[in-house]
Amino acid sequence: MSNGYRITASTGIHKGDRDYQQDQIALINHPRVNGCMLAVVADGMGGRSGGRKASDQVMLTASQLFERYSPERDDPPSLLKQLVEEAHLVIKLTAISSEQEPHSTIAAFLINPSGECHWVHAGDSRIYHYHGSKMVKRTMDHSYVQTLVDKGELTEEEANVHPQSNILMGCLGTEDDPPMDFHYIPSLRPGDVLMCCSDGVWHYFRPPSWAPCSLHSRPANPPNS
Repeated sequence: MSNGYRITASTGIHKGDRDYQQDQIALINHPRVNGCMLAVVADGMGGRSGGRKASDQVMLTASQLFERYSPERDDPPSLLKQLVEEAHLVIKLTAISSEQEPHSTIAAFLINPSGECHWVHAGDSRIYHYHGSKMVKRTMDHSYVQTLVDKGELTEEEANVHPQSNILMGCLGTEDDPPMDFHYIPSLRPGDVLMCCSDGVWHYFRPPSWAPCSLHSRPANPPNS
């Protein structure tokens, strides 16, 4: 995407039927480079305060690393990998100091001024990529039911209502290193839509009507966010 473009973005968060909010979402504009942004969703787990502490650590780590990121010099997948690894470590340290068991999922995508996009996820928070009303790709959950879907033992519809649909095979803050899946979009196009969400959204709603982040061509304008 060589011409200037405009990113239209929004966020939404709701605690649903819970008494407290453990999820976090952020859209972070680069402090020095126009047209560069990072989107992050973290779904915290671990009780009233444990889950929120975990998701807070994901957001703090993302903000600190992205502030130092240089689109001209740094490798985007390396930044995203570092984000997952450092947040994972800090959450584990939080568990030791607080005597709680905080954990978190993560779904994050980074858009560079050139229009390329990189994403990473761990757990069952998802990223969807649409072009118009057609889904191009989505992340695959690191969950027990997803392994059954992969084996052909469940359909996606059956997995969504399975009694063990909330069991994760990996996330941030556990004893084991978190799983990480990466994806690269060489160039976003006008009409592309990206959406990060937790299972509190995708478990109850269905695409393709989601569009928190859409990309529109603005050839006469310089890149901005």
